[in-house]
Amino acid sequence: MEQRPLGRTGLRVSALGLGAASLGGVYGEVDEGTAIATVHRAFELGVNVFDSSPYYGSTRAETVIGKALRTLPREAIVVMTKCGRYGQDEFDFSPARIRRSVDDSLRRLQTDRVDVCQLHDVEFGDLDKILDEGLATLHELRAQGKVRHVGITGLPLAVFTRALARRAPLDTVLSYCHATLFDDTLLPLLPALAAAGIGVINASPTAMGLLSSRGPRDWHPAPPPVAACCRAAAAACKAHGVEIAELAIQYSCSRPGIATTICGAASPAEIEANVRALDRNDDGALLAHAQALLQPIRGATWPQGRPENN
Repeated sequence: MEQRPLGRTGLRVSALGLGAASLGGVYGEVDEGTAIATVHRAFELGVNVFDSSPYYGSTRAETVIGKALRTLPREAIVVMTKCGRYGQDEFDFSPARIRRSVDDSLRRLQTDRVDVCQLHDVEFGDLDKILDEGLATLHELRAQGKVRHVGITGLPLAVFTRALARRAPLDTVLSYCHATLFDDTLLPLLPALAAAGIGVINASPTAMGLLSSRGPRDWHPAPPPVAACCRAAAAACKAHGVEIAELAIQYSCSRPGIATTICGAASPAEIEANVRALDRNDDGALLAHAQALLQPIRGATWPQGRPENN
């Protein structure tokens, strides 16, 4: 699988990364043996990026990743995790909690350092304070060797533009749901991030299940018209014998300026399908048809976090 540079970090990351939310049971129950087998199959297929968070499955995702990576060559793997979010409404970006969180993550991941550690969903906190105190704490942990590179994640793109304006000391940013078949609003921000040397991690190419035949979970925050439009596009692709999720993954992974796209998988078969999507024949006519069906929701998103951070 193609590997790309992650900003100025010196890391090379696979075009497709494995997100551990599914392995933590966020999208449905997954037994530990299957979860571990999924990680191993991903590595066999050339995936070297494994992204997690203590929030996913209430630390279960990190625990599974740690067990799975024990038998894989550590130097060939980019381990990513997050801190600051620990529950649906549980956020703590204080220095003491960040330090404790990283130590706890290292134990669960069974490693002595995290290659990329990011402050998770910063739109839910005091962004100025997070960009000052939170990042300073991560850089402190970097000096101790516990963290190699630091970043932030969020849904509203405004958090990244504010970080750029403040020249925040970032190595990476993780954006999700903004480089998809119906919302590519991340793309205009890529030149500024590249100019700052910041590596861009894209996540949720299927918009957290909207762009799939199975559809999103009940908790998905998208407005009903958005979900309905995605269902119609998924049905149209299925009529042509194509799973829209594979089309969505191929589209997201091929956007210039994005280092890696994180996508979840809950079984070896699912990660095989995700990897296969990268090499599928590019059906330009079907892509154009799907995007035409999605045109009514072009650029659609939803507010998240504090109003001033959107």
